[in-house]
Amino acid sequence: MFFIFLGILLFVGANTISPNLVFYKYAKTLKVIGAIFAILGLTSSAVVQVDAGEVGVQSVFGKVQPSTLNSGLNFVNPIAKVVVFDAKTQNYTMSGVHDEGDKEGDDAIRVLTADGLEVIVDLTVLYRIIPSEAPRVLREIGADYKDKVVRPITRTMIRDNAVYYDAVALYSLKRNEFQQRIYRDIENNFKKRGLVLEQLLIRNINLPTSVKTTIESKINAEQDAQKMQFVLQKEKQEAERKRVEAQGIADYQKILSTGLSDKQLQYESIIAQKELAKSPNTKVIIMGGKSTPIILGNQ
Repeated sequence: MFFIFLGILLFVGANTISPNLVFYKYAKTLKVIGAIFAILGLTSSAVVQVDAGEVGVQSVFGKVQPSTLNSGLNFVNPIAKVVVFDAKTQNYTMSGVHDEGDKEGDDAIRVLTADGLEVIVDLTVLYRIIPSEAPRVLREIGADYKDKVVRPITRTMIRDNAVYYDAVALYSLKRNEFQQRIYRDIENNFKKRGLVLEQLLIRNINLPTSVKTTIESKINAEQDAQKMQFVLQKEKQEAERKRVEAQGIADYQKILSTGLSDKQLQYESIIAQKELAKSPNTKVIIMGGKSTPIILGNQ
């Protein structure tokens, strides 16, 4: 556009030079230069390059054109203003950690739960613009749709849905349900405005210190109870083992008291004495008792 105005200025200026002036002899040269600049300006303004993953929208004197410019070289109205939108997946992070989110400082979302406690939520939104909806986005929202749509809708939907859950449930059991619920609400709102919500990532949920202490105490108590149950089960098994062992001993003694005769006892005694006599250290074994023989060693 600059070259167009410069060329027009030189061309018009050359025509207004009086023949009586010294510069009149350069008038034709200025006309040619002006024409060249105007042609270069028109050519450069009429061709626009759109990079891959982007989409362009033309605006002529504030009126947005309904067609879009795809990636590559596009011929446009030389006087049109082209606004380029990023059609790739974008992310918007709201975090309580400094320099981690899109905005500096603590940008986490503080919400009130059903039990009246304040919970701090860190999350990331993955989204992209619908290429065919880019003209409507420019006309109704503008190029800064991230701050006008993505941020406020996300924060509002999270606050609106957090009131249906208790703090502890939001932190543990109902976390996935909460994430799916706000995903549906944000997705519907984005779609109405020409955006697509690809994914919603709840990165962290911070509970108040008092609630954290209560949860930790509950977890410790449950662990102690499980440990005690294990100990009791082990002791019960040990008692059962001793009972079985005692029953086995009692049965054995009962068998011995009712089933052994004197001759069998004498036979068992002889077998035991033979085993002792086989020992290299055995000299003479004298066993006293009724009907018990004397066994001499081999030396």
